[in-house]
Amino acid sequence: MAVRVGVVTFPGSLDDRDALRAIEFAGGVGVPLWHADPDLQGVDAVILPGGFSYGDYLRCGAIARYAPVMASVVAGAKDGLPVLGICNGFQVLCESHLLPGALIRNDHRRFVCRDQALRMLNTTSRWTSAYRPDQVITIPIKNGEGGYVADAATLDKLERDGRIVARYVHGNPNGSYRDIAGVTNKAGNVVGLMPHPEHAVESLTGPGTDGLGFFLSLIGVRDEVDA
Repeated sequence: MAVRVGVVTFPGSLDDRDALRAIEFAGGVGVPLWHADPDLQGVDAVILPGGFSYGDYLRCGAIARYAPVMASVVAGAKDGLPVLGICNGFQVLCESHLLPGALIRNDHRRFVCRDQALRMLNTTSRWTSAYRPDQVITIPIKNGEGGYVADAATLDKLERDGRIVARYVHGNPNGSYRDIAGVTNKAGNVVGLMPHPEHAVESLTGPGTDGLGFFLSLIGVRDEVDA
């Protein structure tokens, strides 16, 4: 039976269609979910996509965390439901306290949009098992408030527990502490990532197919993704 992955659309979401398409590329079934409806429709996993949920008023993701659907996402995540937050979705996960830390304005105060190299570190989460440890991949990044920050004790704990999913290499695009591009919760079912793997799932567009591994990891393909 095909894995059914829900993708939430908030007011201001931009990359929900791209996430649904990436799921189909990986062999899953994409299920659109609406921010105002708490029903997750029995999906096997959830993706919170990139964009500007609720216009990014107050703080990025600060309003989205109170959307009716998020009560179900938070409850599901605590029970083991795989959840991936991409860019704005990462911000929503931090605001919802499913992941530690916060995302703040880029240190250079400019929006960044480019292909970005990442070194994969945690390859045991539900969203990263198709990669090799220390594998370098390239996927697009596009954000104005993508700097990951946390206090030193939290950062040390993330390092110690192996919960840093990926680091930026060949340049830090937003001033994230310790070059952190993504983190996971302790259980490994919730992952937040600032770059956009859904924009790198086919050779026709984007920098290649390096992002496909995030979706293949969930769908159940264990073969390594070539970089």
